Amino acid sequence: MLQVSGLNFFYGESHILRDVDLTVPRGQMVCLIGRNGVGKTTMLNNIMGLLMPRTGDIQFDGRSVLRDSPDKRARMGIGYVPQGREIIPRLTVEENLIIGQEALGDRGQKSKEVPAEIFELFPVLETMLNRMGGDLSGGQQQQLAIARALMSQPQLLVLDEPTEGIQPSIILDIEAAVRRIIETRGISVLLVEQHLHFVRQADYYYAMQKGGIVASGSTSELSNAVIQEFLAV
Repeated sequence: MLQVSGLNFFYGESHILRDVDLTVPRGQMVCLIGRNGVGKTTMLNNIMGLLMPRTGDIQFDGRSVLRDSPDKRARMGIGYVPQGREIIPRLTVEENLIIGQEALGDRGQKSKEVPAEIFELFPVLETMLNRMGGDLSGGQQQQLAIARALMSQPQLLVLDEPTEGIQPSIILDIEAAVRRIIETRGISVLLVEQHLHFVRQADYYYAMQKGGIVASGSTSELSNAVIQEFLAV
C-alpha cells in the first residue's frame, strides 16, 4: 500500500531523515516509534507532501506520489490526522465531519448526512453534532479528527500521536475504533505513537533514531530493551 524507499530530507543543510525505508502493507497497522525530535512527524509530512525530500521515493498503491500535491494525495486515498488534531473550532461537529468529504475526489459520492458507521465507531459524536468543535474536550476532538479523516473513505490512514494528552478511557476507545476500521474496511494505518498499549495493537513497528530506521519487527516480538530505548516511558 505504502512504500518509502531511501528517503533523505534536509532542513537547509541539516540532514533530518537519513535513507529511510518503510512499508505499510494493505490492511495492516504499522507503528513508527522513537523519542521526541528524531524525525517522526517530519517523516509523515514528507509522506503527505507537506515537505519535499531531497532524494528517495514514496509510492502509494504502486505509483510514485513525489510530484503530487498534498490535496491530490488526499484525494488518492491518504487520510491524515496531524498532531494537534486541527479541527475547525467555529464549525459544528457535523460541519467538521461533512467537510472531510472534500478529500473524496472521484472515489465516492458526497452526502449531506454523516454515515451511521461513523457513530458506531465514535458514539459520542452523534450526541454532539450541533456543538462547536472548539467546545469539545481534547479526547472528543481527537475522535472528531479521526472521524473527519474517515469521511474521505481513505485506503491509508496516517495518525500522528493520536493519544497525546488524552485520558486513558478515551485512548482505549480510539484503539478499538482503529482496530475495527482495519478489520472491517481493510484500511492500512501508519501510526506515530508513544503509548505502549496502542503500539502493541500494531502488526509491525519501525524505530527511529537520529532520522534513520534503526530497528523493526513484529510488535509481538517487541522487547523490553527496544521499549526502553525508543519509547518515552
